[in-house]
Amino acid sequence: MARLKDAYKEKVIPAMMEKFKYNNVNQVPRLEKIVVNMGVGDAKDNPKAIESAVKDLTIITGQKPMVTIAKKSIANFKLRAGMKIGCKVTLRGERMYEFADRFMNIALPRVRDFRGVSADSFDGRGNYSVGVKEQLIFPEIVYDDVDTIRGMNVCFVTTAKTDEEAKELLDYMGMPLKKA
Repeated sequence: MARLKDAYKEKVIPAMMEKFKYNNVNQVPRLEKIVVNMGVGDAKDNPKAIESAVKDLTIITGQKPMVTIAKKSIANFKLRAGMKIGCKVTLRGERMYEFADRFMNIALPRVRDFRGVSADSFDGRGNYSVGVKEQLIFPEIVYDDVDTIRGMNVCFVTTAKTDEEAKELLDYMGMPLKKA
């Protein structure tokens, strides 16, 4: 079992039940899924860029990403409906906990001048999103094999009803949130 999942069951659930006075263990918020999204803006000019992004995201998450396509044509961006514009992965279960553990404890501390992630990035429904400027913070990525530095969005979807509950959940799980 994943190290973060063990910590959730042994430490997070009792702490959350005590703090929020839940009557039932099933009321405690939990991670539902993690969505990792990588937009590839130069894909319209360079078709190999999508392949490179898919390869990097596969290495980072351990799961093959889905290639996303444009739904509408946008003339200002020289974009046509049906063009490949990025890739995304939805992680659940064991892979989700493994990725979350690696992201919080290994990848984020490797960010230059890291002082924690913003505590203001909750969406009002208990979900948390964080942007990463480069994929090189993950130790699985070999620097020499990277053709272009790309950023990605990581969205933690929880079952929490409020942002306060989600913030406490992620804080107990080890997310390095900045103290306000």
